[in-house]
Amino acid sequence: MSQLAVPASTRPSSAADRAAIIWGIGVGIIQAATPLVFWWLDSSTVYALGLAAIAAIYIGFAVSDGRAKIIAVESGVAFAFVLVAAAAVTGTPWLLVAGFVGHGLKDLWQHRTRFVANTRWWPPFCMAVDFVVAAVIALEIAAGLHFR
Repeated sequence: MSQLAVPASTRPSSAADRAAIIWGIGVGIIQAATPLVFWWLDSSTVYALGLAAIAAIYIGFAVSDGRAKIIAVESGVAFAFVLVAAAAVTGTPWLLVAGFVGHGLKDLWQHRTRFVANTRWWPPFCMAVDFVVAAVIALEIAAGLHFR
């Protein structure tokens, strides 16, 4: 077997990926509705809190992985998404769209590289959540919904 080949026992099945994505779409729809739950906060603030929370989850996975390099990289990446989220609170809501799309792309990269160990189902799930929320926010912006 090639050094670059991933053993079949560690590759997620297509059915597992599909299930994670379907659950991610459902959770993404729920997350996109969170401004309705926190009606007293600006939508930008609610979505920014969600982006920061999603980004920080990988720190937990990195700690579980246990490698110092992984913890450092994932902490730095999470901090970058927190910065984007914080800027979006008072800046343009398009930063939220960029943040969620960016995190979804990070999830796709994570899924393909297995950078953090033992996260087989999480990246496709989280990618679906991210892309659904980004799409909903973009539609809300296009529809002229108030973010402040």
